[in-house]
Amino acid sequence: MTKPKYKRVVLKLSGEALAGEQGYGINPKIIKSIAGQIKEVAEMGVEVAVVVGGGNIWRGKVGSEMGMDRATADYMGMLATVMNSLALQDSLEQLGIGTRVQTSIEMRQVAEPYIRRRAIRHLEKKRVVIFAGGTGNPYFSTDTTAALRAAEIEAEVILMAKNNVDGVYTADPLKDKSAKKFDELSFLDVIKDGLQVMDSTASSLCMDNDIPLIVFSIMEEGNIKKVVLGENIGTVVRGKTNDKASNR
Repeated sequence: MTKPKYKRVVLKLSGEALAGEQGYGINPKIIKSIAGQIKEVAEMGVEVAVVVGGGNIWRGKVGSEMGMDRATADYMGMLATVMNSLALQDSLEQLGIGTRVQTSIEMRQVAEPYIRRRAIRHLEKKRVVIFAGGTGNPYFSTDTTAALRAAEIEAEVILMAKNNVDGVYTADPLKDKSAKKFDELSFLDVIKDGLQVMDSTASSLCMDNDIPLIVFSIMEEGNIKKVVLGENIGTVVRGKTNDKASNR
């Protein structure tokens, strides 16, 4: 069997990825597929941590636009990520994969509190660790959570799984057929050009801590394994690129 390129990874899943085409809620078929792909990677000996968004249940930004207090809306979004994390945990454990959910907002009846050293110990014991509750603070996205946790647990890479695109493009490929896909980018390019990869806070965290990001499609079966093995799919975002950002 080919040796994995990475030993420890953070997989970032959007809430929308769990919803599938229906756009809201949790699609059982989709979450089983994602759990199966995570199992495939975990059984290769890769230490996998997962950060799940909550946009399929609630988006803090939408609540804020409705006139709700921003902090309250964001806390509701954090609770939505806990629901998604528990659903993913259940799917993984049905496949025989040991997991732990750690949440930034304490709720001991359903999950462990986030403790960095404990999270690392779970990973060393080959358990999949699912980080829920965002950073525990309003005004921060789950993209920032992924960057923060990756730095804390010393992950080698963030795998950003998308449900509607297979990488980073010059424009929205669903709206602009002439959009070109990037093979590689720098975080400075992402911030400067306003590319919709992750928010600027998350991009800065990754850049400052030299954590590469790989953006790819989760909808194609086996893609997580391909990325972990180092296959050239999606778009790689690094602190620096050898040349000017290249695109296809």
